[in-house]
Amino acid sequence: MVPETLVVDHGKVYVSEHLTSVCRRMGISIQPARLRTGRDKGPVERYFRTLREGLLQVLPGYKGPDIHSRGESPEDDAFFFLDELEAIIREWTAAVYHCRPHSSLVDPGLPGLRMSPAKMFEHGTARAGYIEAPRDRDLAYEFLQTKWRTVQHYGVEIGRRRYSGPGLPEPGVRSPYDSPVKNGWPFQVDPDDITRIYFRDPATRAWRTLVWEHAPSAEMPLSEDALTFARQLAASKYRFPDDRLAVADLLERWNLGLGTTIAERRMALRLSREQAAIELPESEAETVVSLPSVRKALGQDEQTAELREPDVVTETRDDDEADLEDLAGEDDFYADALEDV
Repeated sequence: MVPETLVVDHGKVYVSEHLTSVCRRMGISIQPARLRTGRDKGPVERYFRTLREGLLQVLPGYKGPDIHSRGESPEDDAFFFLDELEAIIREWTAAVYHCRPHSSLVDPGLPGLRMSPAKMFEHGTARAGYIEAPRDRDLAYEFLQTKWRTVQHYGVEIGRRRYSGPGLPEPGVRSPYDSPVKNGWPFQVDPDDITRIYFRDPATRAWRTLVWEHAPSAEMPLSEDALTFARQLAASKYRFPDDRLAVADLLERWNLGLGTTIAERRMALRLSREQAAIELPESEAETVVSLPSVRKALGQDEQTAELREPDVVTETRDDDEADLEDLAGEDDFYADALEDV
């Protein structure tokens, strides 16, 4: 896709300087939704409701949107890591949501035919063709945080961390950028993996990877808040600590299960999510989707599928009229637009 406009709510992550700067570089405008007006982003809100009612509420440990929508003691059930929950949602969307008929997906020539999103997409491409927009494989680097730094003889220093690598400009070379730092160069930083940063060569437009001098030998990611916490622990334990010793002690502490605070558990979960991308593939018996509760939610259990079949259309219908009624209420200004349909 080549989006022209992003409709966002007023969350801090969506109106942050980082997101607005990225969209400005790419020519994408940002349109904030009105406060407490769900119909401004109705398709997304309706998908969230379908996801909650069709998948999330049957998973163990589901808490619900409020105390009246949850079971008794959900904290006693099993829980999923973020990467596991992402895999479950992706598979449910592909195997269930995209293959289930939606009452709002109709062909004007065949009003009685109900199609699923997958069938509707196939029907549309057969009539109008498929146009693929050119994709940039390095587009993800543009969405990372930009840090403006000068180049020194040892490399680049960001957050008291030194990076170096091939493709880095020589010290003293004038920067072609109008940066907030005198003679500064832009470097893209991922706060979830500070073991490396990325630099774009202005001559070749190719991305270069710069490695942290104290990157763990196992090549595992390390978040920025984890390093800050490790430095605090090392400062209270050693007289002259360094980052290599601090990281080693932190990883040993987590391997021994000593991370008991909420902040430590959050950092460990983030580290496990980043580490999942470099681990070996799991066998079929070890995957999350093989769990009985997940198979039941995805409709892969034959007995469950027989019980759920009559309810598929009535409980999760996705017609436009239901969306507007659920989101807006009686004062919906779109109501007049549906009277003549």
